[in-house]
Amino acid sequence: MADLKKLEKAARLILEAVGENPMREGLLETPRRFAEMIEEQLAYTNISNEEIAKNFGKTFTSSEEGLVVVKDIPIFSYCEHHIALMYNMKVSVGYIPCGRVIGLSKVARIADAVSKRLQIQERIGQDIREIIEEVTDSSDVIVHIEGEHSCMTARGIKKVTSVTRTLSAGGKCKEPAWQSLFLKLCKE
Repeated sequence: MADLKKLEKAARLILEAVGENPMREGLLETPRRFAEMIEEQLAYTNISNEEIAKNFGKTFTSSEEGLVVVKDIPIFSYCEHHIALMYNMKVSVGYIPCGRVIGLSKVARIADAVSKRLQIQERIGQDIREIIEEVTDSSDVIVHIEGEHSCMTARGIKKVTSVTRTLSAGGKCKEPAWQSLFLKLCKE
């Protein structure tokens, strides 16, 4: 649970540090709103992957043996290096069932939960993959993420059209044929 009072104090200090007056009309409620926003957007900071798996691990018996793909799940997160927004992110998850399939909405909930931490894109994909592996008892899981990072687009080098793509794969999904099939399905 976030310490809202500390977050409010931090927001006031930031406002003062940039030369703003936290007591002016438009900023009076900003520290509280900032604190509530950070609490919501980083809600899974102290929640382990195991707890996320337990919370969203609803599965069903299935004889399905083909690749299951849930694509274009929108998320955003914050870069742990700058606390900068990672945005326009799309997560695609594929897995080969091992006697169990996960409820499709749970895949999106897992991606959303993992993104609500200070993160790097590479770890988001790895965390999602590990949770899906745990929930489905399948090591054949692959996660593709593409997104934009304001630490690249809005500061420093300011390369506004840059997109970062990452791929985290386990089991059979490390094999080129399965990766090729997954990426083809993601583009359709």
